[in-house]
Amino acid sequence: MQKQLRSGYTTGTHATATLIACLYEYVSQKESELLEIVLPHQKIASIEVVREGVCLYSSIKGDNDDIDVTKGAKISCKLLHKRPVGLKEQTPSHLHINNTQLFIYAGEGVGVVTKKGLKIAPNYPAINPTPLEMMRENVETILDDEVRELYAIFYVEDGEKIAKDTANAKVGVLGGISILGTRGIVKPVSSSAYIDSIATEIDVAAAYNNEVIVFTLGNTAVDFAKEHYDEVSIVEIGNFVYDASQKLQKHHFKKLVFITSVAKMTKVAQGFKNTHNKYGTIDFDEVKKWLREELDVELGDEEFVTLKGVLQSLPQEYHHSFVELLTQKALTQLELWLNELGVEIECVEVVTLPKKINKRSQGC
Repeated sequence: MQKQLRSGYTTGTHATATLIACLYEYVSQKESELLEIVLPHQKIASIEVVREGVCLYSSIKGDNDDIDVTKGAKISCKLLHKRPVGLKEQTPSHLHINNTQLFIYAGEGVGVVTKKGLKIAPNYPAINPTPLEMMRENVETILDDEVRELYAIFYVEDGEKIAKDTANAKVGVLGGISILGTRGIVKPVSSSAYIDSIATEIDVAAAYNNEVIVFTLGNTAVDFAKEHYDEVSIVEIGNFVYDASQKLQKHHFKKLVFITSVAKMTKVAQGFKNTHNKYGTIDFDEVKKWLREELDVELGDEEFVTLKGVLQSLPQEYHHSFVELLTQKALTQLELWLNELGVEIECVEVVTLPKKINKRSQGC
């Protein structure tokens, strides 16, 4: 019987809970331990909070079965009636709720946006629009009509350390993690979060008017790309070749460069939209057919389980021609996908490592 996978709640949901607890105490002098939070689409979440001090509450982001570096993170909120001092440079987010002006700051462990292309403008706390809207909707019933200014500071314990395992620095979020969430719930074992991060990196590259976008697959490809291209234009796409290509639809880059190893390039050449092994392995019968029909090389009845094995059996004088053949086939497949997706790019270049063999489309 398959294990039931656990969902959890986003950093945005936990941040909202800590803010509500602070406001309950400030307005009604009531301390909180368990709060019901209205999520987007009107779902309800029960979130535990801990009082750490006067109008200071924390919440632990629970465990779930998603690949999530923020699991177990301690998210806190401190509410003040005077403008805070001594924080990192930023422009606070602003919520006007009833007659209250609520200013929201990034404290230690929460990032500040420094680049264009994200959902948040530069110099603002890295708290996405959906969590901010969740905060607005949930506190409307707490705040009365009294005219006041309040200041909320969000913190994440070890947030700067946690952020090193995310793409935050790459996309210009510095000083900590982002407070995220579009539905308030973390769905387990979903590829959507990774694809969303790819889309974000593409958006940032486009905002900087980059004419070139570079897709890399594998650490060696990343290292090679960094030697030849601006880092802001480089996007690590994991195994999501087709999904990453789809995220180019709304942009107008002039050139796409795709860099990976010979084995992954073979998978692309064979039409694998996702190159992870769970979606299938290289068809070595087809590889042998390509060698036979296009290079006039016969490898006989030998069975292969890796491309390295093919290269070891292939006479040395055919290695370059063979990798060129794979690279050209991958280029052709990539162009077919881009055309299918309606992505308009003048030039597509494919680079196969470690030999650095490249092929370009006619528009280059």
